[in-house]
Amino acid sequence: MKKKLLALGLTVALALGLVACASNTDNQESTPPAETTPVVESETPTLEGTDINLGLLNGPTGMGAAKLLSDNDAGETVNHYTVTMGSDPSTDIVPKMNSGELDIAALPTNVAANLYNKTGNIQLLALNTLGVLHILENGDTVHSLADLSGKTIYAINQGTNTEFVLDYLLTQNGLDPDTDVDIQWKTSEEVTSLMASGEIDLCMLPVPAATTVLMQNSDVRDAIDLSDAWTESGASGTFTMGCVVVRTEFAQEHPEAVEAFLTEYEASINYIKDNPEEGGQLIEQYGIVPKAAIATAAIPQANMIFTAVEDLKSISSYYEVLFAADPTSIGGSIPDDAFYYIP
Repeated sequence: MKKKLLALGLTVALALGLVACASNTDNQESTPPAETTPVVESETPTLEGTDINLGLLNGPTGMGAAKLLSDNDAGETVNHYTVTMGSDPSTDIVPKMNSGELDIAALPTNVAANLYNKTGNIQLLALNTLGVLHILENGDTVHSLADLSGKTIYAINQGTNTEFVLDYLLTQNGLDPDTDVDIQWKTSEEVTSLMASGEIDLCMLPVPAATTVLMQNSDVRDAIDLSDAWTESGASGTFTMGCVVVRTEFAQEHPEAVEAFLTEYEASINYIKDNPEEGGQLIEQYGIVPKAAIATAAIPQANMIFTAVEDLKSISSYYEVLFAADPTSIGGSIPDDAFYYIP
């Protein structure tokens, strides 16, 4: 009897053991293996560059862009710039802005206002150059604008800031530009050559052309800085000669590209101002000024600035002076708020 009970107990124990094993197996199979989440490496988004057709002028309004052009050639700019250089804004730049061949361009400030008033198709992006006009004399008779009475003076850039500022300042000093002074308008190359060779006695030239004459002819002196004359005349506003404009349609379609340009352009201007030796080399390299030595010497006098966004409206008082002197100088009216690129 005991043997039967023992055998029965062993049988039950064995059966319970098998059930337990089966239960453990089921539990193990019902638990899915832990899944490994793949590690995704974070990526810093990069701004995609835009192709920009950029128009620049020889001389002071183009000097600040030299480092930008160098960085562009090295592939170090966000945008990709195709550059058109010119010497006459009315023939080399304005028609290409009107036709859409250029997206962004440097212009005299009065030409920019004129273009806006005629077409409404551009906006002011940045101010880049203050006054750079100087009256040079081969002699020692002119010490004020009033001393120009009865004299012949050779000048350049008729129909731009140069003419209207000279007319305004002559008037402020009691002279009639049409009768009291004989103004002969010629190209920059002609006036520079005539003054450097001593063939003429008086001229008005902007930096760096004025710098060229002073370096080539030691008998020539800087008689009047028209920026000083502007301040002394009591004129309101800052004497601002150069700016950069953008086609309105391009700005609306590519706001990120415009912002990148402003950042790169400001950095370029600051580099040229802070590094005149290297800047002079770059300015010569890109044909903005013929000789690096002249460019280097001119950089401290070139009055390069960078003014953008809300500060752009600081030029409005300068436009008021030009309008009062001759409304046609800025296209017949002072530009309204839509003229200013303020994103």
